[in-house]
Amino acid sequence: MSDATLSTRRAGSRGYTTCGELRSGDVGRIVTLKGWVHRRRDHGGLIFLDLRDRYGITQVVANPAHSPEAHATAERIRAEYVLAVTGRVVARPEGTVNPALPTGEIEVVAERIEILNPAKTPPFPIAEETDVDESLRLEYRYLDLRRARLQRNLLLRHQVVRFVRQYLEERDFVEIETPMLIKSTPEGARDYVVPSRIFPGHFYALPQSPQQLKQLLMVAGFDRYYQIARCMRDEDLRADRQPEFTQIDLEMSFVDVEDILELVEGLYTELFERFATKPLQRKPFPRLSYAEAMLRYGSDKPDLRFGLEIQDVSDVFASTGFGVFKSALAAGGVVRGFAVPGYAEATRSQLDQLTELARTFGAKGLVWLALQREDGGLTARSPVAKFLSDTEIATLAERFGAGPGDLLLLVADVESVAANVLGRLRLQVARDRKLVDESVHAFCWVLDPPLFEWNDEERRWEAMHHPFTSPRDEDVPLLDSDPVRVRAKAYDLVADGYELGTGSIRIHRREIQNKIFAIMGYDDAEIERRFGHLLRAFEYGAPPHGGMAPGLDRTVMILAGESSLREVIAFPKNQRAQDLMLGAPSPLDERQLRELHLRIVYPEEEELAKS
Repeated sequence: MSDATLSTRRAGSRGYTTCGELRSGDVGRIVTLKGWVHRRRDHGGLIFLDLRDRYGITQVVANPAHSPEAHATAERIRAEYVLAVTGRVVARPEGTVNPALPTGEIEVVAERIEILNPAKTPPFPIAEETDVDESLRLEYRYLDLRRARLQRNLLLRHQVVRFVRQYLEERDFVEIETPMLIKSTPEGARDYVVPSRIFPGHFYALPQSPQQLKQLLMVAGFDRYYQIARCMRDEDLRADRQPEFTQIDLEMSFVDVEDILELVEGLYTELFERFATKPLQRKPFPRLSYAEAMLRYGSDKPDLRFGLEIQDVSDVFASTGFGVFKSALAAGGVVRGFAVPGYAEATRSQLDQLTELARTFGAKGLVWLALQREDGGLTARSPVAKFLSDTEIATLAERFGAGPGDLLLLVADVESVAANVLGRLRLQVARDRKLVDESVHAFCWVLDPPLFEWNDEERRWEAMHHPFTSPRDEDVPLLDSDPVRVRAKAYDLVADGYELGTGSIRIHRREIQNKIFAIMGYDDAEIERRFGHLLRAFEYGAPPHGGMAPGLDRTVMILAGESSLREVIAFPKNQRAQDLMLGAPSPLDERQLRELHLRIVYPEEEELAKS
């Protein structure tokens, strides 16, 4: 059933007509419309009001010959006044039909206009989609939300949530809410904490995710759980990250990786075929190992809408005389790069900019080779060309499938640095050269990431995903001998270069979970204090289980064609995690601090205490 049909069907229960439902078949009806004045136009006698609600816009005509009272009221009206208008639906005169509006064939001749509430002049236009400073938009978010684009985005979000619920419930999932006040446990980012008034010096944490709770629901026998879950993380923000966000959280018992991939891929295939304006590039979604993704794309969230694939060409320079490459390889590093078709014409200034960009990404430098034809052979224009043999240049061109007119970009460094630099450079070049195919959505799975990553600052192993992720069965023996080689039974869903969600098969046996915690540096007392509740549950018959938590905000952001989560969240924070509308965060008064047994210690007091 269409949204227009729904709005018509439900109008009767309101006692008035929405501004989006009238059509030519309604001519002759007496109706009452309620909404906001989108635009007002005075034609020297007739006054035209475009009345708006979330269903659409209807043109109202105030004619002094028809109703002097309504016309007199219309003379006082300005944009964003809230009105109730009663009048007769008539066909628009010939030549005045507005095909851009669903209601464009009719108008309402006002018999009575009631001003329900006047409005001050808004700080920015509501009717036009003009650029407005984001801080001003967030301060007056209730006005920003009246604008057509944000209304579309939030209605899309509502439809997506409704679709997800229906999809999962048709597959026997049960929606279960989990607490917002929980215990602080390390799951990656910093917790937001809430002081307890009743227990001085004790704190709740707001959930970064319902991770342990949904695992406990599996122990409890709810084999298919889901929740549109609110989550909070105190981390630095960016366009695709907010301190509070929403996950499509799900967990299943008696499953392995393939079961979850099949379920979630089915959900996203149907979801995007229903709501996206662009087709999926490939079905089924390509699957890449983590190692393959990092090698070919320099990222664990690769954008597959363009080429520029990275290759390892270390072997080409095994016997090179070029000192930079020779030193990097001798130190255990790699030489990697990618070809940019048709970009040999890049100016020296453009190439210097790319080199500087590579340095800001962490590289010591960037080697570029502009391939060209000379004397019937292939040569390269480059500051380092004289250090490379003709064989090395020819072999490079062959490996990259490149020829005259193409540009090669190479980085020599340790593997992690080379991957990161080239991955970010690949994205930048694709954007600059307009190589991204914006006409499709490109999904993929990234599988089998490392279970651990080394924290050099704290000199200990950390979980790359979270500490409840199961190692691959064949890698369990490596836990004792070589943790860096242990792969996780984990998977990421990626779309258009965004990580939409991560998931994993969870550990369900106490001895394995204890071993993971021990590798991460927790002693027995710390394990019991932080995780005793979960480990005890595993002793009472925990089933094998796993799940995933795709991000609802990012999903809607991609479907809506936006580049920031703030455009699909009703009341978002800015990049400093501030709510400019409510003025949060804000200080507490002394009485509140005393009730919570808290005292603010300012930096100058700390310094004074130390001295």
